[in-house]
Amino acid sequence: SWRFSMHSIITLLESILTNIVEVCTIILELFGVAILVSTAVKCFWYWIKHDSKIRLELAQGIALSLEFKMGSEVLRTVIVREWGELGILGVIILLRGILTFLIHWEIKHEEKALALDAKKKS
Repeated sequence: SWRFSMHSIITLLESILTNIVEVCTIILELFGVAILVSTAVKCFWYWIKHDSKIRLELAQGIALSLEFKMGSEVLRTVIVREWGELGILGVIILLRGILTFLIHWEIKHEEKALALDAKKKS
């Protein structure tokens, strides 16, 4: 006969949750890497063609990639069990948030510069 104590059920559920979160975290990180690499390849092509939108495209790709990486870090907080780990994750999320903010700032300035260039050409 199968008899489970409440402790063994909770342990099993925690194990399932941990595995699901770890797999989803890796998938989100892979999405971020795929976006970054595909953006880099596309921007290298723009660079070869001397296209003026290279900086904007690269900044937007990096920002999107960072969003996926931040998502994976937020998801990772679900399975953190120690304050030290949570502190490290908090610092990582903070740094990625600052990077995202700076990249979005750069995107706005690059969009303004491209708009000015378009006005000058017309």
